Amino acid sequence: MSTSESLTSHLVRLSTVRPYTAATEHPFLASAGDGRLSKDLLSVYLSQDRLYAAHAYPKFVGCLLASVPFSSLDGIDCDRENYNQRVVAVLGGALQNVIREVNFFRDVAKKYELQLSGWRERKATRDYTAEMSRVGASGRLEDGIVFLWAMERVYLDAWSFVSSLKNEHAGPTSAAVAELVDNWTNEEFVVFVDELADLVNRLDIKPGSDAWIRAEEIWGRVIELEESFWPNEDELRQLKAL
Repeated sequence: MSTSESLTSHLVRLSTVRPYTAATEHPFLASAGDGRLSKDLLSVYLSQDRLYAAHAYPKFVGCLLASVPFSSLDGIDCDRENYNQRVVAVLGGALQNVIREVNFFRDVAKKYELQLSGWRERKATRDYTAEMSRVGASGRLEDGIVFLWAMERVYLDAWSFVSSLKNEHAGPTSAAVAELVDNWTNEEFVVFVDELADLVNRLDIKPGSDAWIRAEEIWGRVIELEESFWPNEDELRQLKAL
């Protein structure tokens, strides 16, 4: 990598086991973008994303807040204190946003007659939330910030891909998908992802260091998890709760 390249730029350009497009141009997303996505499959996705957002995300962010390395030895205006306070502000905003998002899922489901209940939790959802718990429990703030940025960056790019597709016919989920696209591609969300990227880059993780190598591993793992998180039609029968 270039000596002037930021960590986030390096990660986005990194060759990973699963290509980035596997997570951001998945068949689920392609179906959402061209109007072919069924109401059942969108219902499954929303039910799983609600579990992620309502249960796992707050716990993860809580772990990150607990790992912020505050010290009474740091002056009010020193760089580390300012960085730590900024982390708290961004994470606090993330918690407020995920509360809004959980309600947003419920409102979209009601508005478009999608079913959030009655679906089993997918293995991909359990794998994702387990990895969030593992990274959060490590107590390494730098790993958690990288993980959080990676999740949000993939979502921004995934739903931007959906937005880029030309939906030439209105399918059964097109209106609902349009609201989801707006939720994860609007200016506020872009600013949030950029703020997280800046937090990652201000960690000043050096190329070749243990933290740098862990960041590369986290990025690759998030791509794998995100690819698996998008459901497919073949799962529907097995996911129906008794």
